[in-house]
Amino acid sequence: MRACKSSLLRTLVLVLLLLLGAEGAKALRVKVVRVIDGDTVVLANGKHLRYAGINAPELHSPEGPPEPFAREAYLRNRELVEGRTLRFEPALRRRDRHGRLLGYLLLPDGRLVSEVLVSEGLAMACYYPGASRYRERLLRAQLQALRQGRGIFGSLRNTEPYYIGNVRSRRFHRPRCPRARKIRKKRIFYSLRQAFEAGYCPARGCRPWPP
Repeated sequence: MRACKSSLLRTLVLVLLLLLGAEGAKALRVKVVRVIDGDTVVLANGKHLRYAGINAPELHSPEGPPEPFAREAYLRNRELVEGRTLRFEPALRRRDRHGRLLGYLLLPDGRLVSEVLVSEGLAMACYYPGASRYRERLLRAQLQALRQGRGIFGSLRNTEPYYIGNVRSRRFHRPRCPRARKIRKKRIFYSLRQAFEAGYCPARGCRPWPP
């Protein structure tokens, strides 16, 4: 009798969890009304969403012209999400330093929008604190794009004899960059490909890529 009650209780708890999960999934659906660039969109509620764990080439570069493949990334992102209602998963770190939402959009087939962009060489898998949920998945997509020479990974051109990686931030720098001299725990890469294969991204200061 006690065993039957215990089994019934477990069943009720499972059903309750399933119902709550279904309701939560329903509540975490968002509509994208506008695409800003390869990794940022505007939602129907007016909030800006930045895809967590990736970085697309800059469409509006401080240096002037768009970075290589920035327009392609923007157009592909727009094709994938604009005007659609998709499932949204927030990152552990909910907002970035600009106040934008951080998270992931999932397509009906289960793929991450960011995963598609990385696999097509239109974005880079980058380490950010609080955005590690899908990091391994994004890195696998990046390795595939590197092997196939897709998008930005098909136009890598080394401009330095080596690059200095920061083990803590997972960013790499030009060797003569002042910031590189201050890195305590370094990792040396002898090509851009090596750095990307290890899951490192170009640093913002003294940017080592694009040339």
